[in-house]
Amino acid sequence: MNAITQTATQTIATLETAAPAQNLIRVPLSQLRPSRRNVRKTAGQSIDALAASIARVGLLQNLTVILASDGEHYEVVAGGRRLAALKLLAKKRRIPKDWDVPCLLVADGSARTVSLTENVQREAMHPADQFEAFAALVAEGRPIEDIAADFSVTPLVVQRRLKLANVSPRLMADYRADAVTLDQLMALAITDDHSAQEAAFYDAPTWQRSPSALRERLTEREIDAHRHPLVRFVGLDAYERAGGGIRRDLFAEGDEGIYLTDAALLERLTQDKLAGIAAEVKAEGWAWVDATPAVTHADLQSFQRAPRERRNPTKREAGRIEKLQAKLHELAEAVDASLDADEEEKADALQEKGEALGEQLQALEDGLQDYAANVKAAAGAIVTIDRSGEAVVHRGLMREAEAKALRTLERLRQGFGGEEAGNDDEGEDAEPPKAAAMSDRLAQRLSAHRTAALQIEVARHPQAALAAVVHGMVQVVLQNSRYGHDLPLGVRLTVQDRLEGMAPDWPESPAAMALRELQQEWAGKLPGGSAELFAALLAMPQDELVRLLAVCVSATVDVVTPRVTQRQSGKELAQAVALDMATWWQPTAEGFFRHVSKAVILEAVGEFAPDHVTRLAKLKKADIASEAERLADGTGWMPAIFKAEGPEQDAPEDAEAVADEPAEALAA
Repeated sequence: MNAITQTATQTIATLETAAPAQNLIRVPLSQLRPSRRNVRKTAGQSIDALAASIARVGLLQNLTVILASDGEHYEVVAGGRRLAALKLLAKKRRIPKDWDVPCLLVADGSARTVSLTENVQREAMHPADQFEAFAALVAEGRPIEDIAADFSVTPLVVQRRLKLANVSPRLMADYRADAVTLDQLMALAITDDHSAQEAAFYDAPTWQRSPSALRERLTEREIDAHRHPLVRFVGLDAYERAGGGIRRDLFAEGDEGIYLTDAALLERLTQDKLAGIAAEVKAEGWAWVDATPAVTHADLQSFQRAPRERRNPTKREAGRIEKLQAKLHELAEAVDASLDADEEEKADALQEKGEALGEQLQALEDGLQDYAANVKAAAGAIVTIDRSGEAVVHRGLMREAEAKALRTLERLRQGFGGEEAGNDDEGEDAEPPKAAAMSDRLAQRLSAHRTAALQIEVARHPQAALAAVVHGMVQVVLQNSRYGHDLPLGVRLTVQDRLEGMAPDWPESPAAMALRELQQEWAGKLPGGSAELFAALLAMPQDELVRLLAVCVSATVDVVTPRVTQRQSGKELAQAVALDMATWWQPTAEGFFRHVSKAVILEAVGEFAPDHVTRLAKLKKADIASEAERLADGTGWMPAIFKAEGPEQDAPEDAEAVADEPAEALAA
């Protein structure tokens, strides 16, 4: 029997009568191994962190062991993590492989009981005691970095515990009594003012003591840097360089938890930066430029829109535009064919190529649009900030007094949706939607729904309907212009009847059903014979006759867009009747989302439900379309073809390169 076995045998023989301290032995690390009778099976804290702690402050608790069956080793029945940490230190050569480890030797028969007792009877200290202990270490002069290293945590963890240790003693006492939660304590720790902490918690009813409510109450006079657009516009660094105060929530994650305490300084920096941008815009030749941090849609609606002129493209520009249009047409047909064949991946790839080409075409068209010098001399611009904190410039705005000199010309140029007037309409509001976000077929379908909605609105707005008819008569009788409809006298109205072919779901749309109902209501009031009908119309009050005229005129409205790249017609008529497509059309999977690429769907979801984009990106397209329909419900979201165009954008530098791309690349 070797020396180890003899020593162990002698020790075990006296276990029944010896005091525990007499069972302590030192065993070389190389002769220790884990025991299957250790009741702790689940790993806990990182072994790396425990090893680092042992290296700095030593092994503070001995291991509990039994003699192995081979008589040459000891099995660790309590302290398996400490053993693993010691082995790691030996592997890194921080301690010798035969380092003497203090161990408590117990009888083999009591191994499992001892292991269970050590783990069950151990009680972790209360977090409040831990917070105060960390504060005491700092008070003794220990640097935060050293404390963090001793406990294998980051300095931020130490700072957070010190912050919690500084909470009001009254709140800390209630935390110990489980009357305050740790999350509430962390929210209250955003300030060091004990009175403010206690007022925020105890003066609020129980149902208003959520961590977020407490945090908002303590920062209600401050500006949340993560959410406020002015902070993103000015920049946090610029604000701090100007001497602005900052409050940081140590318990916030990422970029959140930063609060600005000087709102007046932020507003001044905002105005200064806006003024600089306004000066650059003023140099473009505008009569006036206003700079304001916020502007509402109603504010912008109070202005007239100055007309823009489209200059004739150069020969090179015309060639590039023609080439892009041809490629987009080919691509749209290929997308439709892929969607019909349920080849989603191919359709998505083609859609992405089409979107890139469409952006280039739009950029080229935008480059041809500009304001004449005399228009700039009468109009102005507003420089403001959008919700994302980006500067936005609204150009070509005219106040009522400024618009009088140009209004007549504007009316004559744009007309009310006649064929010639529609082709000549180059005003700012007449820009087409981004071309390649959808196929020609979908553009036709959506414009059919727009036609239906415009028809019912015209039927409800007799003044606009009458103006549309008279407008055409004036063109024919007084201006010798071609007009698209035969009108009285010698009346023949061309009723628009092709919508169902463009949009199979048109008959059941709210707009179509509302118009049918209105038509049926009037038809029931009128006699059938021609002579009787004329007599009834002669006897009808003028205002009622105008309403009937509106119903009839509405059936002639046709603003179907045959190609997505074509400029929309009827915009002025739509404005006259205050057309709101959200009243008459809702985005559905079958009516919209199924007919565009995944990328377009996800981009749309990013506008009305951004928190769901990441989740939807992992689904199949059919599921994405269904979810998009559900999420869009009630948001009022509309595709770009139904929306007014946004701020002007500069043409990309690579527009020509994309336009000159070989046609074969489209099919790659």
